[in-house]
Amino acid sequence: MPKRTGLGKGLDALIPTAQPTPGGETAGITHLATDIIQRNPRQPRETFNTEELENLAASIREHGIIQPLIVAPGKNGAYILIAGERRLQAARLAGLKTVPVVIRSATDQQLLELALIENIQRADLNPLEEAEAYQQLAKEFKLSHEKIAERVGKSRVAVTNTLRLLDASAAVKQALVDGLITEGHARAMLSLSAKAQEALLKQVINLDLSVRQTEALAGKYSGKKTPSGKRAGPSAEVTDIERRLRISLGTKVAVKHGKNGGRVIIYYYSDEELDSLLGKLT
Repeated sequence: MPKRTGLGKGLDALIPTAQPTPGGETAGITHLATDIIQRNPRQPRETFNTEELENLAASIREHGIIQPLIVAPGKNGAYILIAGERRLQAARLAGLKTVPVVIRSATDQQLLELALIENIQRADLNPLEEAEAYQQLAKEFKLSHEKIAERVGKSRVAVTNTLRLLDASAAVKQALVDGLITEGHARAMLSLSAKAQEALLKQVINLDLSVRQTEALAGKYSGKKTPSGKRAGPSAEVTDIERRLRISLGTKVAVKHGKNGGRVIIYYYSDEELDSLLGKLT
């Protein structure tokens, strides 16, 4: 899976980290006991790879923690972890009693954004954890899909498509978390009832179907008629036009071209996407 890069504002812009002093030391770094640092309550990630944590703990035993954690003052002398949960867990595994930290203030929204950004930078979140974090930003902090996209450095369409995964049935969600299907498979089933999703899911897993095959079967499950016989696919020219329109508009586009004309179908998945498309087309 390719690494996700190019994230929007990132950790340094949201909460600036310490800067080196002329003497070569880093200003603002202190050491805190590991047992007074509490987990970020806005942390969207629920699971961590045990083997990776053990490897990181082994590295910390030998080299120490190179990059300090970022924390915010909490209640009763405790501190809230903003960034560095893997490092904190590995430090505890390594037996460290204290860890280097940079102390910063952070709002609830920043706690969520920073945890989300840190995890996306390493592609550590599963799709549903990511979707739930986006949902928190949208519901609790009233951020539009476009604003969320700006904060995490993704396209608005990508954010909307990820959020749509929350509408999947429980069985489809679990299969997605378990890695049995991809996000594309899950989205292909969203138009179906929960019962139909589960029936199709079994076929997808048992027959190892591709996303395109899943989309075709989903059409049959939903009662859409499919033409008999083979139908020629779009020409290379039409495919290229669809690609250019998709890049320009930031959403799925289908071009139906014939001898006497045709039509262009532009897909959208929310009122926000429709408003954005209207702004680009008018």
